[in-house]
Amino acid sequence: MRDIFENGNSNNEQQKKTNNSKYTLWMNSILRRSKEIGKVELPICSIILDERGRCIGRGVNRRNINNDPLGHAEIMALRQASLIKNDWRFNECILITNLEPCTMCASALIQARMGKVVFGAYDKKRGGLGGSINLSKHKSSHHKMEIIGGILEEECSKILQLWFKKLRAQK
Repeated sequence: MRDIFENGNSNNEQQKKTNNSKYTLWMNSILRRSKEIGKVELPICSIILDERGRCIGRGVNRRNINNDPLGHAEIMALRQASLIKNDWRFNECILITNLEPCTMCASALIQARMGKVVFGAYDKKRGGLGGSINLSKHKSSHHKMEIIGGILEEECSKILQLWFKKLRAQK
């Protein structure tokens, strides 16, 4: 028999809401940081949390700043976290980012064995974890990870839309 809270939610539903509120706090921090990086670069920010919930890696897009095609926020966060962790395996870790990882970053997260990926806005054109293609579910994926999308989706989308609108207006 499943437990029902007064509001009618089961334990699993209540746990998801609790977890999502934790992700919302981190996502708000990511959004603040994204607004700052958006002054000079595409406003995408990622963090990696260890099994205790501590931030062990942070990254922002640096493709234009560094002229680096691999300068995606997720890759930057992975590099920092692997140095701190002194390991390339992230089975117990969570990556949180404001835009769904592209196929390159999704592949890197699969290779790094990331435990969970949480993102805000879906990327219907280039998303690698469900927006365009879901590489985590592909038969070639040797690692299965949990994917949670849509955390503060509207706010995340708005920052990106405004950035691209501003970019088009400058041209």
